[in-house]
Amino acid sequence: MLAQKSHDFFQQRYGYAPLLVRAPGRVNLIGEHTDYNNGFVLPAAINKEIVYAVGLNGLSKARLFSLDKGEAHELQLAGEPMQPGNVLWANYLAGVVAQLQRRGVAVPGFDCVFGGNIPMGAGMSSSAALECGLAFALNELLHLNLSGLELARISQLAEHEFAGVQCGIMDQFASLFGQPGQVVRLDCRSLDYQYFPFDSTAYHLVLCNSGVKHSLASSEYNTRRQECERGVAVLNQYYPQVLSLRDATLEQLAQHQQELGDVVYRRCRYVVQENQRVIEACQHLAAGDMVAFGQQMYASHAGLRDDYQVSCAELDVLVQIAQANPAVLGSRMMGGGFGGCTINLLPAAAVPEFIASTAAAYEQHVGRPLETYQTTIVGGVSVVHPAPTII
Repeated sequence: MLAQKSHDFFQQRYGYAPLLVRAPGRVNLIGEHTDYNNGFVLPAAINKEIVYAVGLNGLSKARLFSLDKGEAHELQLAGEPMQPGNVLWANYLAGVVAQLQRRGVAVPGFDCVFGGNIPMGAGMSSSAALECGLAFALNELLHLNLSGLELARISQLAEHEFAGVQCGIMDQFASLFGQPGQVVRLDCRSLDYQYFPFDSTAYHLVLCNSGVKHSLASSEYNTRRQECERGVAVLNQYYPQVLSLRDATLEQLAQHQQELGDVVYRRCRYVVQENQRVIEACQHLAAGDMVAFGQQMYASHAGLRDDYQVSCAELDVLVQIAQANPAVLGSRMMGGGFGGCTINLLPAAAVPEFIASTAAAYEQHVGRPLETYQTTIVGGVSVVHPAPTII
């Protein structure tokens, strides 16, 4: 068990009992590339997690240890302001410390051991779990009384400034605000949120990893953001209330299709339609209509493939395989695109057959073995209690 392993390693290494905190990864059921357009997303925390063992050490430095890498690293907490270093995993943690320091928190020396089971590069936001877990643990140990939203912002800024990734706030929000058996619709403009029921006993979410790395994702991500901004600039001339694509309608886009040009028009159309899909998908969840919810997932993938053009051949093959399986209710690519995973919704009883048949079909089509991850929806970052160590 991760918690026990982290606890025991910490106790043996440092000689005292730590605080234990678990920080989950996340999936996003629907609402892709809407976050930076002030739209809606529908994430959930999942049962893949990082467990932290953290304690105050009375020193002026942080002693960090990654169980997964078997590596130690130290951060000097006194003197010069914290700066990113050349140990990537440590930068996420240093970024959290730096954000607390900027808020006037005199972060004392601490020891930190962590390990996890979130697959790297599969789009489950291991980086957000890494940041949120430490932010939560220091908030507890130092009695800072920071809100969940403040911890999410601290973690997001840590990623911006110390990892160089200009992420939205969805990943950190989902890790901190997850609830068992619930998905959370986040309004990325106001940060208002609402929970919707998801029966994770009857229905499972299975991720299928295409095995393709996101080599185009960062450059194309920036291009998509710019294309959306160009669309808003055109619409804003005619509709001053349109400050982001969240404010735009399909009618407005159609009215100015020629001026927008084909590419920008299609990018904008996808975002406007995707926001509407999130709203309708939540209505289906509230009504318990999982079949209708799954149809919104398929429509989301079609939009990502055809209008936003961030899919790839391998992701499309995985969705086609899913669509041919009558047990599957919905499937789509998840994340930035150009690789990574599809997320598939199906009854729990159908999962073993789905994994076996999809793996066989994918290997036949693509010539590559398929990694799959079964996930269930769990609560967000929390303190955990280990079993007593037996000496």
